[in-house]
Amino acid sequence: MSSVTRARRQVRLSRALGIPLTPKAVKHFEKRPYPPGEHGRARRRTESDYAVRLREKQRLRAQYALREKQLRRAYDEARKAPGLTGEVMVEDLETRLDALVLRAGFARTILQARQAVTHRHILVDGKIVDRPSFRVKPGQTLQVKPRSQTTVPFQVAAAGAHQLSEIPPYLDVQIEKLTAVLTRRPVRAEVPVTCDVQMVVEFYAR
Repeated sequence: MSSVTRARRQVRLSRALGIPLTPKAVKHFEKRPYPPGEHGRARRRTESDYAVRLREKQRLRAQYALREKQLRRAYDEARKAPGLTGEVMVEDLETRLDALVLRAGFARTILQARQAVTHRHILVDGKIVDRPSFRVKPGQTLQVKPRSQTTVPFQVAAAGAHQLSEIPPYLDVQIEKLTAVLTRRPVRAEVPVTCDVQMVVEFYAR
């Protein structure tokens, strides 16, 4: 799939879910925030409880670019852990290596972050980790491989082009060095994800 086709799909998905999933989608979303298709402008009919829960689940899945099986597994694991299932699930997903590469500003989108990991550009405590689903533990350091830092995409990242306006408080980032430390476990209220997690829990618990 070409990058142009992928970008168009992300824009359409953004409009369908009501949230901009990529920086490029933001402009398109602001112009046409309604769902795609000839009936996109029409006022929505009252949605069923199932439809509302499904949309929230799809929102969460899209923001982490997960397969259904992966999100279901995250829910099952969170259900066994102490605490509120929905919050635990998001907090755990946020410790994924690809998610933290994105939050640190090393990549522009979650898909770019995943590619950086799978292409072996990312070190965790000095060792290459090429699994996007790798769970980073508090105290561990992420870094773009020194050789990779000289390439244009990461030089752009080091200039701060991809950083969020507010870096999540669970990350200590030195963007010019392309390093970041997960200082502690994320808390749901701090995670920059748009989703009603209780609706996701109810979707899977039905």
